[in-house]
Amino acid sequence: MYNVAANGLAEAFNKTLCNLLKKDVSKYKRDWHDRIEEALWSYRTTHRTPIQETPYALIYGVEVVLPLERQIPSLRLAIQEGITDEENARLRLAEMEALDEKRLEAQQSLEWKFTSKWDRPYVVQEAFSSEAYKLVDVDGMRIGPINGKFLKKDYP
Repeated sequence: MYNVAANGLAEAFNKTLCNLLKKDVSKYKRDWHDRIEEALWSYRTTHRTPIQETPYALIYGVEVVLPLERQIPSLRLAIQEGITDEENARLRLAEMEALDEKRLEAQQSLEWKFTSKWDRPYVVQEAFSSEAYKLVDVDGMRIGPINGKFLKKDYP
């Protein structure tokens, strides 16, 4: 059965997208579908802390050139325009070769964020009246006392 909460990446994205739309839609909230492209552009071109990149850069290998940078040239564009086509092609090739490594690093930094927060199965050795428990793992190692709110019931 589909469980929305089980897909952490999708839920994190949906939460961010909803927050972006909330900031941009009118007070009547009926024009959200007209604003979704702007919200997605904003999401894709903003640095994401978990992956240490922008989603745009992970797809295309370079940071996006914003429309404002065309009107008011940035240092990055000035440097790009000052190099030869051959040098630009060499630099672009180097960026594309580094892209797989960037994607791998982003994936690895995301993996720790969505790893299971549950440890191996334990057996309750002793229960206290204060919702605390002493546990034993499969190797006989004793753990606890531990607060019951940190435990999840598991059925064999």
